[in-house]
Amino acid sequence: MDVPRIVILTGAGISAESGVPTFRGPDGLWEGHRIEDVATPEAFARDPVLVQRFYDARRARLAQVEPNPAHRALGQLDAAWPGELLIVTQNVDDLHERGGARRLVHMHGELRSAWCLACGARHRWDGPLSGDPACPACGARGRMRPDVVWFGEMPYHMDRIYAALARSDLFVAIGTSGHVYPAAGFVEEARAAGAHCLELNLEPSLVSGRFHETRTGPAGTLVPAFVAELLERFRLAQAS
Repeated sequence: MDVPRIVILTGAGISAESGVPTFRGPDGLWEGHRIEDVATPEAFARDPVLVQRFYDARRARLAQVEPNPAHRALGQLDAAWPGELLIVTQNVDDLHERGGARRLVHMHGELRSAWCLACGARHRWDGPLSGDPACPACGARGRMRPDVVWFGEMPYHMDRIYAALARSDLFVAIGTSGHVYPAAGFVEEARAAGAHCLELNLEPSLVSGRFHETRTGPAGTLVPAFVAELLERFRLAQAS
């Protein structure tokens, strides 16, 4: 039998159960800051100290959170699935990696990565970026920024993501709001490829109507159940 090709998109909802704040609160602020003050290239040019301290705090907080059952279930799927699989996350935390996922791309960058604007090098980075540390590659100071995608910037890995969507048989969106494009449009790409589209979310997203099926509830409950169901269904299909 042909092994279904899977693309999984994850958003803030999957990490919220680990204690990572969602992108934007009900008051329109992101951890007490206006988006325009901490998540745009213009904000970084205007007040780099504020932006660096904001991301330093978020990076340090990663040490205080752990992967939840949803992350671990996707890690289990990654290890067990014999066919094509791509996990696309909008999250900048490293909980998927710590949950065991390997076939993974961060379309909005990573907190534990720094990008040197002087030489273009990217480096694993666990400490603060405030204080103008030197780039390990070129030695320039004051040119390192968080390697995250801000508003007005192009998400990463888009060619790879669209190629995977174009040949997908199953598309699953987990913990996404449907507010942010281009990720909110992935379901349309998957539908055009003939994929079955499943949404797993605490509540239906803005684009929920474009999915063939929506299951609502906590990611920590829905995702392990989905993975167990998928692996069992595949096992039975192989045995028949």
